[in-house]
Amino acid sequence: MEALSPTMEEGRVVKWHKRDGDPVKTGETLAEVETDKAVMDLVARADGVLRQVAAAEGQTVAVGSVVAVIAAPGEAVGVATPSAPSPAAASSGSGKRDAGGGMREVAGVAVAPADAARVKASPLAKRMAREAGVDLQLVTGSGPGGRVVKRDLEGAAPRVSVPATAPAVVESHPASRIPHPAPSGAPYEDVPLTQIRKTIAKRLAASLGPIPHFFLTAEVDMERASEAREALNKQLGDQGGGKVSFNDIIIKATAHALTRHPACNAWFQEDHIRYWHEVHIGMAVAVEDGLITPVIRNAERKSLADIGREAKELAERARNRRLQPSEYTGSTFSVSNLGMFDIDQFTAVINPPEAGIIAVGSIVQKPVVVDGQLTPRRRMRITMSCDHRVIDGATGAAFLRTLKQMLENPLAMLL
Repeated sequence: MEALSPTMEEGRVVKWHKRDGDPVKTGETLAEVETDKAVMDLVARADGVLRQVAAAEGQTVAVGSVVAVIAAPGEAVGVATPSAPSPAAASSGSGKRDAGGGMREVAGVAVAPADAARVKASPLAKRMAREAGVDLQLVTGSGPGGRVVKRDLEGAAPRVSVPATAPAVVESHPASRIPHPAPSGAPYEDVPLTQIRKTIAKRLAASLGPIPHFFLTAEVDMERASEAREALNKQLGDQGGGKVSFNDIIIKATAHALTRHPACNAWFQEDHIRYWHEVHIGMAVAVEDGLITPVIRNAERKSLADIGREAKELAERARNRRLQPSEYTGSTFSVSNLGMFDIDQFTAVINPPEAGIIAVGSIVQKPVVVDGQLTPRRRMRITMSCDHRVIDGATGAAFLRTLKQMLENPLAMLL
């Protein structure tokens, strides 16, 4: 199992494109693997025949564990006791490549199925058990080391049904899906964490705990921004182009404000602070089972139309779990917008090592006093979360004031 993203520690096999015994060539896709951010392709690193497929679809495997072997045609592949490859074996030139790019011994391979703690079984035996409804834990294996093999499944009894009072446990699927009542009448359902949900949990624990957050809120008059958006979209529509959203305008204004307040465009790096000369905006996007932040790179240099087009493309790839690591890493500041869900105001959690994030609420009409007269105006609340180790109160307030001015007078972005 390769590390297919910078922060990946384990991966879930979504689908095998090659099966045991299939010929493979270098660069061919062997399987689709769900990482902590996206679904990536696990590709072959050698020519040969795929053998010893040790991870079934839906199973989670740690990075570095053997998921399959690419053997030479006709080569006999033995089975050794599951163990992690030693550094010496990895650096030896006498070994051969496995499907994950690691090394294996010619005489045998260390195969560690994701469910090895419960039962050892060959891939064929697992498939036969699944199709026949047999519980492998109830089968005595006659293979090497007690491994369940094909002959052990012939004539095996079906699995024992789960008592009606036991919780229903399902295969891993997006945690955001609401579980349906179990046919057995179980009072609840345990849903294993997906890779993205595991990462979100780790990141939040690494943010709210160690990072001293403080929050600044401002209310913005969006009347001029709304008028400018309507005019731009009319022009873009006449030209056959896409539309500009309020989120695009906010990203553009945030990027410009950061160029004037570089103290907020920074990373906390334990023994130093990194101040960025480029602005890369992380755009929070809700996906089926969590949240991911595609990055609009060099947002301060791009037009509204370019930001809108890129944001739409990145959001679509994010929802389809097809983002590349370069598309969701390296942001210097983030924007999270829940206005489309009629959320007036909220506080967002900082995405380390960034020092700040903007939380955007909905745009609503409110009665406002303008020149002594009560008049309806479109208003929006924005809340900035600041890392106090990098941004002081006055520094954050100055940035937020500049952002407010740019949104209230979009022409200010041209200065």
